[in-house]
Amino acid sequence: MGGLSAEREVRCARARPARRPSKPKALLSQSSMSIAASLRPLAKLKPDVAFKRAAWAVRRGRHYAGHLEMLRIPYTHSGVLASALAMRKDRAKELFRAAGIPVAEGVTVERSVAAKSHVLPPPYVIKPVDEGSSVGVLIVREGANAPPQELTNKDWPCGGEVLVERFVAGRELTCAVIGEKAYDVIEIRGADGGWYDYKQNTPKEAPFTSFRQILKENIYQMFKQLAFVAHKTLGCRGVSRTDFGMTTRPAERGARVLEVNTQPGMTETSLVPELAAFAGLQFGELVRWMVEDASCDR
Repeated sequence: MGGLSAEREVRCARARPARRPSKPKALLSQSSMSIAASLRPLAKLKPDVAFKRAAWAVRRGRHYAGHLEMLRIPYTHSGVLASALAMRKDRAKELFRAAGIPVAEGVTVERSVAAKSHVLPPPYVIKPVDEGSSVGVLIVREGANAPPQELTNKDWPCGGEVLVERFVAGRELTCAVIGEKAYDVIEIRGADGGWYDYKQNTPKEAPFTSFRQILKENIYQMFKQLAFVAHKTLGCRGVSRTDFGMTTRPAERGARVLEVNTQPGMTETSLVPELAAFAGLQFGELVRWMVEDASCDR
């Protein structure tokens, strides 16, 4: 758990609750800021499986999966290429467009450019190009006079480039792919009914709603198909989660793929376990499947 990105704190907090006294024996390893130092104990221990909960650092050209490959330790989740592509949101969008997957209009610019003036007409969203857990995401509302001043902070932790995307007004939905199957579609809402960001972590009573009985069957199946195609387009393995914006604006009506998360949260009330539970796959069964699915050359 842990890692080198700005979401390190989130990864550490969310890994601990997922640990259980169990057989076979499970060990919790917190990565340091040095990948070599983090993996030295693994090389000595030679575990049967590595359950990856560490955040990657694509910006620095390093990824834990690559080191696990060299050590030939089977691991969960996607391999180096899929994870790097998914984390680099603008590159992933290029592949999605080529595959015919609808995405929100956007442009990648230097943070200093996004801080000077509106790159897109408000409302729009500013995202670090290679962070997760909604770290560094800023929403610029309609009527805003200037871009967010947070972009000018000297201690900004999210790199020099940002993705500026047109805000998809409507609902935010998500769908998980587990193995070769797309699971349920649920709406993502914050505890107060608003935006669900990482600071809320995972509330004890998760405010999630299955959309199986809400959406028309063809629309419901469309979301599942888009999630599966996005998963395959990036070359994901194991478990992934695709987030959508479903806009209700007449001129933009429809779904937009926002991003694919190749290493989604794994507490019992995180989104993927919730999606699996709606389909009858309980948390312990999901974790067991992920461990048994682990391999090298992913």
